Amino acid sequence: MEKLVNIGKSIQIKGELTGNEDLTIEGRVDGKIMLKDHHLTIGANGHITAEIHAKSVSIVGQVVGNVTADDRIEIAATGSMEGDIKAPRVVLADGARFKGAVDMDRSGAKKPASTPSGTGSAAASGGGGSANMPRSASGKG
Repeated sequence: MEKLVNIGKSIQIKGELTGNEDLTIEGRVDGKIMLKDHHLTIGANGHITAEIHAKSVSIVGQVVGNVTADDRIEIAATGSMEGDIKAPRVVLADGARFKGAVDMDRSGAKKPASTPSGTGSAAASGGGGSANMPRSASGKG
């Protein structure tokens, strides 16, 4: 049986919150939350003003701050978030409130940097060019 850790409605934390287990927050947290390999739930009564990093995050309450997840971020219909999201999977329920940017780049799949001239990875893949760019009229390309 898994242990459930809760921060109740009447609890207020200022500073850095770290842990090695899943956590549900119903109170207030101001600062930083780090649950690298675990799930974080911001409950309906939770009011968070913090930078958050966890394996997965579910937001049912209110969050102000950037949220990074290694797996997934979900904002429920009653949830609201103001800040940037970075996760490979993002779910915004109908009715959820969100203001910020979304980055769904998978951190494990590193892409080569593109160059302004377009000569980056096409030669390395054996394609000799881009499928979206026609060959030049001079025949060079």
